[in-house]
Amino acid sequence: MKVTVIGCGRWGATIAWYLDSIGHDVTVYGLADAPQMIELQNTRKNSFLELPESVKLTTDINAVADAEVVVISINSQGLRGLMGELRDAGLCGKTFVLCMKGLEISTGKRLSQVVSEFLTGDGRVAVWVGPGHPQEFYAGIPNCMVIDSEDDGLKRTLVDSFSSGLIRFYYGRDLIGNEIGAALKNVVGIAAGMLDGLGMTTLKGALMSRGTHEVARFIKASGGNELSAYGLCHLGDYEATVFSKFSHNRMFGEKFVKGESYTDLAEGYYTADAVERQAAKLAVEMPICHGVYNILYNGVTVSDEIEILFTRTLKKEF
Repeated sequence: MKVTVIGCGRWGATIAWYLDSIGHDVTVYGLADAPQMIELQNTRKNSFLELPESVKLTTDINAVADAEVVVISINSQGLRGLMGELRDAGLCGKTFVLCMKGLEISTGKRLSQVVSEFLTGDGRVAVWVGPGHPQEFYAGIPNCMVIDSEDDGLKRTLVDSFSSGLIRFYYGRDLIGNEIGAALKNVVGIAAGMLDGLGMTTLKGALMSRGTHEVARFIKASGGNELSAYGLCHLGDYEATVFSKFSHNRMFGEKFVKGESYTDLAEGYYTADAVERQAAKLAVEMPICHGVYNILYNGVTVSDEIEILFTRTLKKEF
């Protein structure tokens, strides 16, 4: 396949490296003034991988014109603006694969819904979610991930074309649940980092069991299958998100409670805002996500929120 990867950060570069390694014709697009793109153009490297010469680099957004598949890995809140730009480059007949996790704050929409607003002709969209870190994939450590779409034929094509000994892809069966579960695990990751920062790592067991249950409620209220919360999109991604030293969301949470700065993208920060709004519309109780929102946006202390959550456990487990 001819693939253009939009996004030159750690996941965009890793996806480009991976798809090239299994035989696809890959181009990476990034903004000309993006530090990650400048580094790749100058050295073909970032902090953990090196792109082979077979991977083409460009700052011309019209590179999508010749692509069969457009893989997008950017900040979730920038997706609508990007799709507006891509519309002028011609989207008819393109397949879009979203390797990004989040919900649009202004609308509460899933990211595949945002892309679908811009599709023309026989354009199609899929999502690629699940556990794993770029550093581990580049080191040859295998993992399992999920591809989902409302188009069953597209799922089959992408799973067959993207699978290898390094990444085994499963066919998703619930696009709503897989997108929401993947997005909300980042909020749980921030909560886990906050516990680490306070020296309360032992509470992660309660966080994981209760977090999965509340995400399942949110998925069901959104029209998905609540059991998806227990799959690779959410619970299956906890090791990589709740415990790993490579998790941006966990590290952001830890740095936040320690009063230290953190400049890498932590999507859970934005997702917490989107979930707070959407949960109110759906009348879904989300105590953990609400607690993270209160800490990040309302200045409530972590200790106060933990006390509220654990007072709650005296009344009801979930």
